[in-house]
Amino acid sequence: MSQVTSLVQSVDWLAIAPPTLTAAVALVVLVADLFLPTARKPLLGWLATAGLAASALLLLPLLDGRRRTFCLAHPSPATTPGGERSALAANMPDACSYVADHFTLIVQFLVLGGALLTALLSIDTLKDHDLPAGEYWFLLLSSAAGAALLPASRDLATLVIALEVASLPAFALVGLRRGDRLSSEAALKFFLSSVAATAVMLLGVSFVYAATGSLHLSRVAHALAALPDPRLATLASAGVALTLVGFAFKTAAAPFHFWVPDTYVGAPLPIAAYLSVVGKAVGFSGLILVTVQGFPAYADVWGPALAVLAALTMTVGNAAALRQDPDRAHSAVRLLAWSSVGQAGYLLVPIAAAGYTHDPAHAIGATVAYALMYAAVNLGAFAVAALVARTSPANRLADYRGLYHRRPLVALALGFFLLCLAGLPPGIIGLFAKVTVFSAAVDAGLGWLAVVMAVNVVIALYYYLQWTAALFRPAETPAGEPAGAPRAPIPAALTTALTLATALGVALSGAPQLVLRFAAGALL
Repeated sequence: MSQVTSLVQSVDWLAIAPPTLTAAVALVVLVADLFLPTARKPLLGWLATAGLAASALLLLPLLDGRRRTFCLAHPSPATTPGGERSALAANMPDACSYVADHFTLIVQFLVLGGALLTALLSIDTLKDHDLPAGEYWFLLLSSAAGAALLPASRDLATLVIALEVASLPAFALVGLRRGDRLSSEAALKFFLSSVAATAVMLLGVSFVYAATGSLHLSRVAHALAALPDPRLATLASAGVALTLVGFAFKTAAAPFHFWVPDTYVGAPLPIAAYLSVVGKAVGFSGLILVTVQGFPAYADVWGPALAVLAALTMTVGNAAALRQDPDRAHSAVRLLAWSSVGQAGYLLVPIAAAGYTHDPAHAIGATVAYALMYAAVNLGAFAVAALVARTSPANRLADYRGLYHRRPLVALALGFFLLCLAGLPPGIIGLFAKVTVFSAAVDAGLGWLAVVMAVNVVIALYYYLQWTAALFRPAETPAGEPAGAPRAPIPAALTTALTLATALGVALSGAPQLVLRFAAGALL
């Protein structure tokens, strides 16, 4: 009887509360959609928004320390035959499937905050495009629940499940504009490429399990450090490389980035914003976990691979963004898509640097700090794009010309967001984040990668400043907004999202040390 009770463990409900509440609200929304009349469907959006806000608030009680649950107990010497096996068990590290530490809380804050701003952007989009409210909010909350689960996952099985829970609803959200050819094509490209990447990643996970006999990251790291057979070491190396593929796809790292432009353009605009921020947070947090926690013994495999991916990704993204010309009928969302690919390259730099240093905490902190900055200002840029799309559905770069003369505050906000992404004053937080990433590469001895990053930052200045300058050029009358006509009021939810993003960006630029210190202890 004593042996049976030793296997029973209590669940730390407070630790798992943020993703659990998000999933519970998703179910409530789905059931409520069956009973609400059509005229009351907008209530579902406010219910979803309130649920995301409550889930984010549940992070506050977790700030007091590290919480773990769903852990494996060590076998005791009395129940383990043989002295050799008992010694091995005594040296085995703890194995928990869910850990709410500093890293987890930061990424969950980013995920839930990004989903909350996405929900605010979505409330009026659903009305304008007549999207099915119940399905939309259920899918968005389900994806957010999976994204919030992933940074707390500490075994490969939970990581893969969380990744798919975050991804599968996103496929449906991208294609939710029924009858729209671009939306259907975007969803199909996103789905097929993601499935292929997931299949490769699962093959890699199976190789790692075959070589180590465990799925828990702590025990995988322990086993990889002392593989007894060279053939197992070869198998493990292949598993490490293949596992990185799935997360490289989620981060939109080249050459796994090809789905990004068409997916962002074809998806509803709030979903494009969600994928650019929350989707990247999922990919980067998973990448950090498997490399730094699971595969530190194979840093000589994933370190150089990620350094090359970082250089290739930022170069491809910025070079493609240069082709988006404000004087032509090029899409603003497509420019933001290519910009997000370039930004993903910068985010990869500190993770690659972690493979070359004995103190990866500084490097991982640089990635987290950059991700927090990027999330705030990129969601703000998408909020302005959502506003412009109300009068100019094509959302061309030319539609932003003269925005300052029509909506001065909105134009100033977008200019600020673009300068943050470029790393220029007054976007001080963007400048500090880039300097932090740059210093992480230099400290790790990756001088060549720092040079590539510096060149790409200069290249990116061109298209960011070109778009910023267009905001202040002489106004042209855009489609749907005749000259002399009174300006339509900005919806309350969209105003709230834009105000929150602007306030966060300004606050961080006024005190950039806050986010840098906050992220400094991000390592597991």
